[in-house]
Amino acid sequence: MGSLINALPGAVSQGLVWGIMALGVYVTYRILDVADLTVDGSLATGGAVCVMLIRAGVNPWVAILAALVAGGVAGLVTALLHTKCGIPAILAGILTQLALYSVNLRVMGGKSNQPVSVDKYNLIVSQRYVRELKLTNPMIPILIILAAIIGILYWFFGTEKGCSIRATGANKTMARAQGINPDNDIILGLVISNALVALSGALIAQYQGSVDVNMGRGAIVIGLAAVIIGEVVFKKIKHNFAGTLAFVTLGAVIYYIVIQITLLLGLNTNDLKLITAIIVGLFLALPYWKGRISERRSRKVVKNA
Repeated sequence: MGSLINALPGAVSQGLVWGIMALGVYVTYRILDVADLTVDGSLATGGAVCVMLIRAGVNPWVAILAALVAGGVAGLVTALLHTKCGIPAILAGILTQLALYSVNLRVMGGKSNQPVSVDKYNLIVSQRYVRELKLTNPMIPILIILAAIIGILYWFFGTEKGCSIRATGANKTMARAQGINPDNDIILGLVISNALVALSGALIAQYQGSVDVNMGRGAIVIGLAAVIIGEVVFKKIKHNFAGTLAFVTLGAVIYYIVIQITLLLGLNTNDLKLITAIIVGLFLALPYWKGRISERRSRKVVKNA
């Protein structure tokens, strides 16, 4: 129990920073209803751009904004491949993801890993201070950034353009009949999504003190896990759209706490991807199982009547 309490601050802070990435996944997966696999590449792009700019002496906040823009450009490429070239969304994402691997290596000066030490650079977040009750604790800036992002997304998706994107995701044919251009909405949605993912990558790189060209591998699974866990766990709580976004980030926190518990139980770290797959599979199947059980109970009630 003591080990879990000691590991809890790290799991929570890591879940929060990955929660930003989960918000990006939510935009494409739930709002746009588009399967976007660019995430694995754009996460590393955000980290690479941020770390290399910080190493070059650029202010960390400016470096984060640059990472945000780089992620948006990656999303734009995927969107144009899908909407203007007729390539299915999932394949467009894979193509961009493959291209980003080479791009990220070039950004990182041909090296697969680049360090950025908190001893040498004035980083915004660092896991070194995760247990300190000071302003240097990474949870404070992460929570501020998360609150700002949720507020902006809540406002934006309540505007005419935001509602247009939501309508496109709900029913593209009906949206087109209402005079909406679905292609433009898909482009904007993918730009927003990958910009958020890259922002998360920039913070993750600072948090762990380095960027790796493969740091985004499996990121889409973690993002989907956070979305599904957030929806299933907090389903019965009455909330608005802002609450939904908050629950997605909490889903990422729950995911990392569960992962931490499984590691403390002595499971091999090599099985981490397998554990992730099992967790996501269980949470995906849970609503279906609940529906089947309710259906059977209803049939029994009808028969008894």
